[in-house]
Amino acid sequence: MNKMKILVVEDDISVKNLIVTTLQAHGYQYLSAKDGQEAILEASSHNPDVILLDLGLPDMDGVEIIKKVRSWSNMPIIVVSARSEDSDKIEALDAGADDYLTKPFSVEELLARLRATQRRLSILQNASLSEASSFTNGDLHIDYAAGCAYLKGEELHLTPIEYKLLCLLSRNMGKVLTHKYITQAIWGTCWESDVASLRVFMATLRRKIEPKGPSTRYIQTHIGVGYRMLKVDEES
Repeated sequence: MNKMKILVVEDDISVKNLIVTTLQAHGYQYLSAKDGQEAILEASSHNPDVILLDLGLPDMDGVEIIKKVRSWSNMPIIVVSARSEDSDKIEALDAGADDYLTKPFSVEELLARLRATQRRLSILQNASLSEASSFTNGDLHIDYAAGCAYLKGEELHLTPIEYKLLCLLSRNMGKVLTHKYITQAIWGTCWESDVASLRVFMATLRRKIEPKGPSTRYIQTHIGVGYRMLKVDEES
């Protein structure tokens, strides 16, 4: 895969130098910005493949930058922040961030997140010509046009809510979807009762698509935040 061009938005010099040095050592192209205004200018002018974004910038909160970029682009945004509370992660993800890395972080984890993002971009690009027709992930296959899902060629008997959840996760594979995002997409509201219902429906869906339990894992739970569909290998 070709290396991506990455916009690093970070006002802490030592952290920025660590990230930039890591990117250089692994052949990534990069741009940098020290505040929100510069970040928006660089993003709109150079159209990077990924933004690595700190939330605590001197002129504006990083969440506002996410919202501004999302008003005109779907480029992946990975938050790299010292804010570790679930509420901060949820706010950033709900605003449109694709992933969240908490400081302090290891270089290996940063590189792994970038590789995962690159794989997801490649999958989306390859699927763009046949968007909304079907989806395949390991032994799981969804025929969007027919409204059916299959596991190892056998049709799954899903409730309407389970099917909607499966489609929502599959269309956003690799991206963490927050409880709020999912419940608003499925039910149009986000009450405590909706989140409780979501957990129940997700549990029943997982029993149907993950009959072997953890050994066949399609859905990853992010406790207190939401869910993500994982890319899996073909079953033997």
